[in-house]
Amino acid sequence: MTALSPGLQRAKSIRFVLWAILLANWAVAAAKLAFGLIYGSAALTADGLHSFVDGGSNVVGLVAMWISAQPPDANHPYGHEKFEALASLAIGAMISIGMFEMGRKAVESLILGSQPEVSNTMLIVAVVTLGVNVVVTRVETREGKRLNSTLLLADAQHTLSDVFVSIAVIGSLILSRLHVPRADGVVALAVLVFVAYAAWGVIRRAVEPLSDAARLDPIQVRELCLAIDGVRDAREVRSRGMDDAVRVDLKIDVEPGETVAKAHLVANQVEAAIQQAFTQVAEVVVHIEPARSPR
Repeated sequence: MTALSPGLQRAKSIRFVLWAILLANWAVAAAKLAFGLIYGSAALTADGLHSFVDGGSNVVGLVAMWISAQPPDANHPYGHEKFEALASLAIGAMISIGMFEMGRKAVESLILGSQPEVSNTMLIVAVVTLGVNVVVTRVETREGKRLNSTLLLADAQHTLSDVFVSIAVIGSLILSRLHVPRADGVVALAVLVFVAYAAWGVIRRAVEPLSDAARLDPIQVRELCLAIDGVRDAREVRSRGMDDAVRVDLKIDVEPGETVAKAHLVANQVEAAIQQAFTQVAEVVVHIEPARSPR
């Protein structure tokens, strides 16, 4: 059996995590939606919609990981890694869409002043789904860091918002059971704050690689290069790309009379030093130029 390349193995591992999270999210969503609708709880129904969006984001992630794992081609010579960031951006958009529906139900509950019928079963469901969300968040965060996956970390941030939402919903159910007026609608609105924060974090994390934000400190890279024998200067250091696939290009100055072979040897040393110091770097392009003045 042919061994998978590190990139394909990573993509396979991320897809496995996403499938597991997808099943967990949709199981949680089904339980919340069913009991929220049956007993008329705006907060629990909104929480269920949020969990359903979580599941939809996993589907987006699975498609994106299949695309991002494809090797470079004529149309995408730098590879397809940014499709992972695009999927993360889509997750942020899906959270934002879910916020409008949650807000609508919360406002309706406040205006009508309706109180849900809170049963012991509803409270048990809320507590169990909270436990599932905590486990999902911890596992996805751990695997996202291990695999250095922007997508998994973004989705873990999304699921973390469910933890705060579930805590708030449990509080609203208890208050509603104690007949506190409009507690259901107030908590549903409070949930929007956590969801909005999660959406902003996901979108910001996705926009950075898509907008070619700098991924490495150019000063650190320059100092690293200057420590290599034969490098007179290092300048115009630029970096971009995904967290686990950073691409760097820079210019180095060598002695004006240096041979081409020696200059390329120095460039190779620069490339190796950068990739050794920054393990997330996938490619380094070094432009060689003669120093403008003698040492």
